[in-house]
Amino acid sequence: MFIKILDHLEEWIITFLMGGATLIIFLSVVHRYGTGMPIPGVQDFLLSLHFEWAQELAIIMFVWMAKFGAAYGVRKGVHVGVDVLVNRMPPEWRRFTVLLALVCGMLFTGIIGTLGLTFVWENGMHHAVYTLLGRDTSDVPEGPTTPDLEWPTWLVYSAVPWASYLMCFRFMQVSWTFLRHGELPRHDESHVDGLSDDDHDELFAAAPSQPAHGGAR
Repeated sequence: MFIKILDHLEEWIITFLMGGATLIIFLSVVHRYGTGMPIPGVQDFLLSLHFEWAQELAIIMFVWMAKFGAAYGVRKGVHVGVDVLVNRMPPEWRRFTVLLALVCGMLFTGIIGTLGLTFVWENGMHHAVYTLLGRDTSDVPEGPTTPDLEWPTWLVYSAVPWASYLMCFRFMQVSWTFLRHGELPRHDESHVDGLSDDDHDELFAAAPSQPAHGGAR
């Protein structure tokens, strides 16, 4: 059960963040234009609402989306890479080079996650944890907050360690699969999730053919 949840963790997080950010931006734009319309009652109601925090929240959500999207890219093999030289190597050297790249990815994301966790801890997370445990926090700084939402910045920055550790785990998964089967994740641009291969073939077979460029008109 846990592995099944973990296999789709990035998709759920990215879907939630993308949908939430889109809705927030839409409401913010509607609010901005609505307050400029002299409609009795409606204008006063819209002016009483405050959306100053919308831009800040949308930025935070997009940053989180990018961090967890990187982990999704490792799992699905959609990261941009130049493999011309690797593909020209002998099979044994090619295997070693791929494994070396995956190990470097694990080390890099693991280091970034650890440094990020240290920064988050010193930025105010330790104050929150000590408060939750009922420990003395008189000598522990509470940490800064964001300008508009007034959220603890350590909570916002926590995307760095959690997403980096998840990315490190995805590198481990890819490495294990490559060691066992010699395969790397490949992204098929023509594949649509939720659509079977038969439905996919029927869909493209039913599509009207396009004339070639430069043909007769």
